[in-house]
Amino acid sequence: MRNLNQDTITQAVIERFSSTPDPRLKEIMTSLIQHLHAFAREVKLTEEEWFKGIEFLTRTGHMCTDTRQEFILLSDTLGLSMLTVAMNNQKPAGCTESTVFGPFYVEGAPHYDHGDDVANGARGEPCEVRCTIKGLGGEPVPHATVEVWQADADGNYDVQYAHLAHAQARGVLKSGLDGKLHFKTIVAEAYPIPTDGPVGDMLRATKNHPWRPAHLHFMIKADGYETLITHVFRDGDQYLDSDAVFGVRQSLVKDWVKRPDGSYLLEYDFVLNPEK
Repeated sequence: MRNLNQDTITQAVIERFSSTPDPRLKEIMTSLIQHLHAFAREVKLTEEEWFKGIEFLTRTGHMCTDTRQEFILLSDTLGLSMLTVAMNNQKPAGCTESTVFGPFYVEGAPHYDHGDDVANGARGEPCEVRCTIKGLGGEPVPHATVEVWQADADGNYDVQYAHLAHAQARGVLKSGLDGKLHFKTIVAEAYPIPTDGPVGDMLRATKNHPWRPAHLHFMIKADGYETLITHVFRDGDQYLDSDAVFGVRQSLVKDWVKRPDGSYLLEYDFVLNPEK
């Protein structure tokens, strides 16, 4: 194909991908081309602006490591992560809602017994967490694998500290025969997402704050049930209505109750959706 212009190039590119054997990939590529070209036309994208865009994406890739995913941060702050979660996690009433995965999940977290302190030295006020894992019918879900992780009082996850030799404020537990589990940790605090990379530059340029309301991450897996990825948010946090990654759901907001000894208690029941 020769002598293509701004009016004919889009269809030519679509036709170039017309022999894609995977029908779903073909659908995605066709729509992607159409929308990217339409975007460029709508904003009258200049060559200088497109080169800056390429530079931005390149820097985003360079910021990614085994313990930090800048592309997830970008997706989160553009609302794309939460849109995808919402579209793919339409559950029956009564099931615990899903929310974003976040960029600081790490495989291979240490395993703990009920009552253990998963904070493992992380800075923060002491807190006890008591959970029950249930099915949609109210039945207890035994032997569920429950992964938890959170930031410390300084707003950092353990993987953000280069000097740490062990995991902090993250761990893996199993629910008992009654579906229950409990562990010690630290109180969740609001914190800013990392702003030392291109996503931070974008937030500053657009006058958006980087703060997330206080929350504790959970990923729960059990035979016969859909995997649940969610948070429990701390009630009263000033950023509940302006979460930088759009992840708050009212059903996931819970009070951290202060006890007479100065420690805190969080209690939450998770309801899993049965696998289809």
